[in-house]
Amino acid sequence: MTWSVWHVSPVITSIFFILGVFTLYQVVFNWLKTVVHEKKVPISDNVVKSFSGVVYMLIFIFSMQSTIVGKTISWEFMNFIIIALIFCAYFLDIRVPIYYFVPIILVYMLFNHSIGYWESWCHALSVMFSYWSFNYIRRLPSRAHPFIGYIIVGVIWGGIMWFFVALKFHLTTSVFLQEWGYLVIFEGLLYSYVRMLLRESELKGHLEAFANHDALTKSENYAAYTSEMKYLFSNSLRNNLNLSMMMFDIDHFKHVNDTYGHLAGDLVLQKAVATAQNVIDDNDPKVKLYRTGGEEFNVIFPGYDLPATEPIVHQIFNSLNHLTVKSNDDEISFTVSMGVSGISSTDKKPDDFYKRVDDNLYHSKKNGRMQITAI
Repeated sequence: MTWSVWHVSPVITSIFFILGVFTLYQVVFNWLKTVVHEKKVPISDNVVKSFSGVVYMLIFIFSMQSTIVGKTISWEFMNFIIIALIFCAYFLDIRVPIYYFVPIILVYMLFNHSIGYWESWCHALSVMFSYWSFNYIRRLPSRAHPFIGYIIVGVIWGGIMWFFVALKFHLTTSVFLQEWGYLVIFEGLLYSYVRMLLRESELKGHLEAFANHDALTKSENYAAYTSEMKYLFSNSLRNNLNLSMMMFDIDHFKHVNDTYGHLAGDLVLQKAVATAQNVIDDNDPKVKLYRTGGEEFNVIFPGYDLPATEPIVHQIFNSLNHLTVKSNDDEISFTVSMGVSGISSTDKKPDDFYKRVDDNLYHSKKNGRMQITAI
């Protein structure tokens, strides 16, 4: 009973500590990702994940080890260090070349007063090969049972790393087996916990995509337009940057629905978006298309003044007009009207800019349709 109270309690404490460390990392990463997105910094989420993960884990490892460095119990945090390495290698999928690993390990060994021990050098080699092994199995193209490969690698390399630690510190066989067993438990818990976080993150991503995309045409919707325009509008006025916008809608769209049915109307909308998006993709991926109403669409041109938009606007206009959509036995042709304008110093809010573009679109429709009004 005494052994159970003395040893099980620290294990439970360690479990909560490890889960807390990785929860804090997730909070830090989400915060950094949000800042990067808000500031429109051209850095991918994977780069943010890799950078923040490495820095966070190095701070975590060195901070813990500093409390026991040079002492006979300096092996006590070994499981935490191994778990941190597994987190970076397997779950963050960060590739660290050997020539990066060598200086990090040398600095750590100098810091930990262990550079003069052959067991430490063997342990360091096992750490590098362990990291490479977790990286390797993480990147295998086909893994029917990923947990099995993960835990096998963890058990084997965990045992090797603890073997050299046991030799250096003259640990008894029972302590060696106990710490190795704890490591396997921690590895299993880490796998379950991170998988749970990933599922939640994927669900959140799906919900965000659903909230910002139009289900029918797959284009971004009015909510996404509002968010993007709010940033671009203030940034353009503050930094004196060009910004232009085009709005177009399908002429006599109600007639298409009334004559051929709403399913045919849906096909027309899908065809219009796909065609316009192809033109945009062929020209400039920074230009964005949004469905802002039933048959109304906005195209934002960051960094473009009004004359610079002309080639893309005319390509979209010429591609869309007189497109033919087949619905059952019917072939439906349609035309579009457009309004284009650039941001003005007189615009006080995004709606002022939107209204001017909308007025230009109205002018095109009022004066015969199938034309472009750009003022």
